[in-house]
Amino acid sequence: MPASGTFGLLRHSRLLRRNFPSCLSSWKIPPHVLKSSQSEALLKLKNNELSCAPLQMFSDEERMMQEVVKKFAQDQVAPLVSTMDENSKMEKSVIQGLFQQGLMGIETDTKYGGTGASFFSSILVIEELAKVDASVSLMCDIQNTVINKLITKHGTEEQKATYLPILASEKIGSFCLSEAEAGSDSFALKTRADKNGSYYVINGSKMWISNAEYAGLFLVFANVDPSLGYRGITCFLVDGDTEGLHIGKPEKKMGIRASSTCPLTFENVKVPEANILGQIGHGYKYAIGSLNEGRIGIAAQMLGLAQGCFDYTIPYIKERIQFGKRVFDFQGLQHQVAHMATQLEAARLLTYNAARLVEAGKPFIKEASMAKYFASEISGITASKCIEWMGGVGYTKNYPVEKFFRDSKIGTIYEGTSNIQLNTIAKHIDAAY
Repeated sequence: MPASGTFGLLRHSRLLRRNFPSCLSSWKIPPHVLKSSQSEALLKLKNNELSCAPLQMFSDEERMMQEVVKKFAQDQVAPLVSTMDENSKMEKSVIQGLFQQGLMGIETDTKYGGTGASFFSSILVIEELAKVDASVSLMCDIQNTVINKLITKHGTEEQKATYLPILASEKIGSFCLSEAEAGSDSFALKTRADKNGSYYVINGSKMWISNAEYAGLFLVFANVDPSLGYRGITCFLVDGDTEGLHIGKPEKKMGIRASSTCPLTFENVKVPEANILGQIGHGYKYAIGSLNEGRIGIAAQMLGLAQGCFDYTIPYIKERIQFGKRVFDFQGLQHQVAHMATQLEAARLLTYNAARLVEAGKPFIKEASMAKYFASEISGITASKCIEWMGGVGYTKNYPVEKFFRDSKIGTIYEGTSNIQLNTIAKHIDAAY
């Protein structure tokens, strides 16, 4: 369905938000309860119309988006998942479908050709896509929670008008931060950008760059003054056809194989001064900010992956007969299933809570790290358990659970390893006590 269809309805509506009645104002107080028996704090909350709808209660628009994406994933992505994994290549029809459905500019303002939806809507889309294929989900995640968000937040009006419309309709973006010696320690990067008149000349290399093979725009972090350390790091908008930009051979990965991951080299790449994103020397701030929100996207990806694996496995073990009864009917297995279902629900609530905090403009860094850490760990455990529950067939490529298992491992590594998330969480706990 083209963007002018279902998602076109959203583009002509106001920004998505939760229009739920206040949970406090909707409560009915029994006639026999005297007003004086209500606490002063409760009355203040009631007067302020505190909204406290359950995290899994969506607005009509959010629900519609979730349903449309679910149908797209099942109809257009699912039939190609095995082929894309086998060939380590994203099918063009899938990429085109993401654009046609309006999924590559979810939060982008309608005046730039975007859907004009909410951050939470992006999280729902990422989760739903990952239930079918984590690689497709990642492409959508990076575009929305990192690339579009950076340009929207820090770009000039000219940069927004130039890049946001094409990012919403046809061009994939790529985030270029990591280097051989700058992984978890991102600010140890060596790529330089030297000023030459009205241009900057970039030299250096990047590694583990997602979407590189398909990208038409690269957000490149380079140091304009190494003597300043990380305070010299600046973000540049580099068009994919710029001379001197070379995309290396795709990495042969264990999982998310259809997602392109390549090294990049920059040989005297000339970038106009006008293509600096934001302020000179503020690149490190922008990188940190984008990764903080991006981690919620990865949490949603890992959550969706785990849920997709779980949803595939349970019907199988309910049909599989051993010792005269369904495998699911053995209490030992039921306890394992119940435990994993609870863990999945906890991961979902952590992820949704972090996303809602972002939308509310509240502090969310600790919660984002918790969501990313927990969802990534649980996705691996869930996929592993699903293979065990399915037995021998779960270990074969004839069934998708082994792919879910391979795809899950990356969650504990990229956009901040699990240990980096634990460091962040511990830092916030230290500051709170």
